[in-house]
Amino acid sequence: MDRPLPALRHITPAQLAELAAPSSKIQSDDDVQAWKTTRGYADYALFLRRLTRSVVGQSFPAADLGIEPPIAQLLELLDKVDNWIDEIPPLQTPQRFGNLAFRTWGRRLEEECDNLLRCILPTNLDSALPHLRPYFITSFGSFSRMDYGTGHETSFAIFLFCLTTLRIVEPNPDVERMLVMNVFLRYLQVCWRLQDVYQLEPAGSHGVWGLDDSCFLPYIFGSGQLLNQTNIAVDAVLKEPLPDSNLYFMAISRIRKVKTGPFHEHSSQLYSIAVGVKNWGKVNSGLFKMYEAEVLGKRVVVQHIPLGGLVEWDLPESEHVQDLPSTTVPWAPITPHTVGMIATTSAHPAHATSAPWATPATAAPLAGQTSAPWTSSAKQLPAVTPPGW
Repeated sequence: MDRPLPALRHITPAQLAELAAPSSKIQSDDDVQAWKTTRGYADYALFLRRLTRSVVGQSFPAADLGIEPPIAQLLELLDKVDNWIDEIPPLQTPQRFGNLAFRTWGRRLEEECDNLLRCILPTNLDSALPHLRPYFITSFGSFSRMDYGTGHETSFAIFLFCLTTLRIVEPNPDVERMLVMNVFLRYLQVCWRLQDVYQLEPAGSHGVWGLDDSCFLPYIFGSGQLLNQTNIAVDAVLKEPLPDSNLYFMAISRIRKVKTGPFHEHSSQLYSIAVGVKNWGKVNSGLFKMYEAEVLGKRVVVQHIPLGGLVEWDLPESEHVQDLPSTTVPWAPITPHTVGMIATTSAHPAHATSAPWATPATAAPLAGQTSAPWTSSAKQLPAVTPPGW
């Protein structure tokens, strides 16, 4: 039986009054390593694990147990920003990267943000606005670059974390389950609609070598939903059509909607997981490690996320960030040269930190081999169980 997870800390209104608003902290790779040692980093990681634990064995449609008032207020907030998409249609003039109407939508969000958030804040927490505003505004994409990616998704998750830390949302299993099954699902639907209507570009995409161009958390939460059962195998994701019974399936159905071509070509990481990982427990633990490395551990992703305040940046003033120990195992970046390498230091010391579900079937090109291993005439890759999984 899984051991209980620690409780999330509670920041009271009196403690909130002593905190500075979040600000830009990450400007270098050394700052990223420092970020991994902070209380805020550990708190956020615990929050994600608690959310994942809350949805084990759950499927859509979510059981109707009655919606808690804060959850209902968050859903109303998301419905409102979704309605703005109808009120601000895309411009019909030719535009190469994104539709400029998204900037109009973004300006409305910036102008209305405080009013929206006051609808979910109790009167004694009005001072939380400067702590919540930056995360909510950046949850839906970059209005200047007209793109959306995992950093924006992380901003929304941190926004939910802050609400929980303040106890606007109570950290108990039922409410945490609603945060995923109701609120996060609704957020995803809004973001997918924004991407479609305003033709947003993927932010920092790894292309065919990445997990997903725009999101990551649906795979963590969705694989969490599929834990502790044997009826749905990992390779079930290769069958079409997939039911909308969990976030993992929904995210893969979304990929198939927006991308063309064979799945194993445009989504090689997800394909490698499907054919090479034995069970959902290993999928879920591997995805947590990958999220830590490829989202929270990447400067280009987290440099735009303000830190401090409720997401505590508790570095000693005298410390040099380059001397701080990291709390995580370093990973190699996802590139054609690291995807598929087996993490064994004896055989491949230079790639010992590659993706945890890497398989011999998707090994990196050998010297002189320039094409990906699945660009041959074979239509399917063999399912090979990766060692150590």
